[in-house]
Amino acid sequence: MPQLRIALAQVNATVGDLSGNAALVVEWTRKAREGGAHLVVFPEMVLTGYPVEDLAIRTSFARASAEALEALAVSLDDAGLGSVAAVVGYLEHDSVGPRNAAAVLHGGRVVARQSKHHLPNYGVFDERRYFKPGSSLDIVRINGVEVGMVICEDLWQDGGPITALGDAGVDLVVSPNASPYERKKDDARLPLVARRAAEAHAPLAYCNLVGGQDELVFDGDSLVVGADGQLIGRAPQFVEHLMLVDFDLPESAASREQGQVGDFYVRRVFVSDAVPAYEPLPAPRVFEPLSDEAEVWHALVTGLRDYVHKNGFRSVVLGLSGGIDSAVVAALAVDALGADSVYGVSMPSSYSSEHSRSDASDMAARTGLHFTTEPIGDMVSVYVEQLKLTGLAEENIQARCRGMLLMALSNQHGHLVLATGNKSELAVGYSTIYGDAVGGYAPIKDVLKTLVWDLARWRNAEAEKRGETPPIPENSISKPPSAELRPGQVDSDSLPDYELLDDLLDDYVEGDRGYDDLLAAGFEPELVDRVLRMVDKAEYKRRQYPPGTKISNKAFGRDRRLPITNGWREG
Repeated sequence: MPQLRIALAQVNATVGDLSGNAALVVEWTRKAREGGAHLVVFPEMVLTGYPVEDLAIRTSFARASAEALEALAVSLDDAGLGSVAAVVGYLEHDSVGPRNAAAVLHGGRVVARQSKHHLPNYGVFDERRYFKPGSSLDIVRINGVEVGMVICEDLWQDGGPITALGDAGVDLVVSPNASPYERKKDDARLPLVARRAAEAHAPLAYCNLVGGQDELVFDGDSLVVGADGQLIGRAPQFVEHLMLVDFDLPESAASREQGQVGDFYVRRVFVSDAVPAYEPLPAPRVFEPLSDEAEVWHALVTGLRDYVHKNGFRSVVLGLSGGIDSAVVAALAVDALGADSVYGVSMPSSYSSEHSRSDASDMAARTGLHFTTEPIGDMVSVYVEQLKLTGLAEENIQARCRGMLLMALSNQHGHLVLATGNKSELAVGYSTIYGDAVGGYAPIKDVLKTLVWDLARWRNAEAEKRGETPPIPENSISKPPSAELRPGQVDSDSLPDYELLDDLLDDYVEGDRGYDDLLAAGFEPELVDRVLRMVDKAEYKRRQYPPGTKISNKAFGRDRRLPITNGWREG
């Protein structure tokens, strides 16, 4: 019975970095060979990074991708790795147009190629704008085993390539993926992979990308299931990882022919002869999925870390108000970058409470981040006195002085400014343009206020479990939230209770439920009228907000796209 050892290389690629990504493939192929693998599978479009967006339609980039693929095959062979078959995702460009493709590299050559058939065009995906669908399948024969391939959405959609591979009689299916993270994704992912394995009548190895790319973050969580749908191995989330799996499979019949199978032309490609039997590995480890709070925290840390590092920043700066939002963002930044790369600034005005100053100082002491105090009273006075500002204009000039101060520090020292607003505030427009909304990245942009509190409590509890100092002051968690822009101000002066607000926002923003649906769900008409009016009027603010890590199934920006000039109102 033939033996086949495969490796799933769950790696962190960078969009556009062809040479860096190629070096990543060589490095992890070497690890796979050292582990005795005959076949190593990399994530979708690993050579170009994913998603490439409009780079896909730039001819120079497509040409460079094709050249990089051919050069990578030679580099692998020159490095003594040519005996390992490597499945590498890349950008193809033929006479029809750009394609999301994957190739099998072996012996210094590209021996097989296949393009994605189903092109997702929902949520964050816009692949029909960029790519042309494929219509053929390459099945490669390695050590007497026939291996078929489905690329990401080809696995997620019913029918198509997975059915054709089952009809063609493959022994193993591999699936390169770049499937972005969102909460509870694994609740859908594992059952899907198990179902597709059953449809193909073969084991299925699912290799997913890991790391952050702008607002998207990829969690890895690569999987291998048997033909019976049973989980064989699972990789950890949010870290690079190599998973080795042995298969003892019946040898494929040599007489199988290529030809039309359903909608696809199937081409069979010989790669290598069977090798002598080897000592089998222990069963791969099945890493348990993280808890909900742990999963979200790791996603936010990964998204922030990669945005900072991949864009060439060495440090970040943020306003430390003593409140829960800035405290959570600071804790995320320290976890992502280390305390020495995080600069917190307290910017008290005449309305700032003593506890806001002391809580900010306490936060800095707990985490070891750099901390300074820059009062804004004099700056505010200049604007207020010269322009005779009162009311909301006076309140907002405080936020704008703080934003200007942080941007000045960014210019002076090269820090990336972090905006600390949460999804609840962003939804209803409870922020000041050019004030607390300034920044280059917004780590909790897609985190509702109630979840911000949950994450703070979880992070502190994790610290206590490890015998460490909890990073977030208890007073920042327990005190009523306030922007402190006027005497005695609290958020509840302007907003409904956050528990109720977030419940409504979940239905309206993420669930796309209309006015009547919200009333039927039990919300009071006055509340629905008020919140929907605030959400709809704030679209212009959201368009100017910095990017931030997506964790929900409908984040502002990439997922939820509404016109700014919009006469439609619910109700």
